[in-house]
Amino acid sequence: MQEEAQCNGSEMTESPQQYTERLLGYVKGKDPLAVQAGTAKTLDRLIGGVSIASLRRRPAPEKWSVSDIVAHLADGEIVGAFRMRFILGSPGAPIVAYDQDIWVTSGHYDKRDPWKSLEQFRVLREGNLSLLRSLEPEQWKHYGIHSERGQETIEHMVRMFAAHDINHVQQIAKILDDPRS
Repeated sequence: MQEEAQCNGSEMTESPQQYTERLLGYVKGKDPLAVQAGTAKTLDRLIGGVSIASLRRRPAPEKWSVSDIVAHLADGEIVGAFRMRFILGSPGAPIVAYDQDIWVTSGHYDKRDPWKSLEQFRVLREGNLSLLRSLEPEQWKHYGIHSERGQETIEHMVRMFAAHDINHVQQIAKILDDPRS
């Protein structure tokens, strides 16, 4: 299973197109750059003061912990940073999907410090937002060919990353509100 095609360990499996449609619904009527700019502070507010044990507790064996989700967001920001720069330098380039669940294991998310993951996310996000704010209008239309979802412009990717943020912020809030969720 590749990038988020399954909803983080739940029984719900989506096609890449269903995933895209669901996520884009989260950002309808919102400024995706503003959403992205606020995510690190929102995450800090959500996990601040929460014990490491609580952040590492999985709500179910097959679901991610809050710490796993924050590490996923940090690694996802690395992926997004590379993809955007690759597309800007080589418009039309192929963009390879990755298996997020394998990254949880191979990246040892269960051992990562969630606050360090958040700091990594914050720094990478600031760099990506600086790049995006510097783009010329025509650069927003540059695209890559995603191996699962097809053609994706920088503009589309920005909306997807904002929606991805909202999706995982809601997930974290739910887990911390009800550890069995």
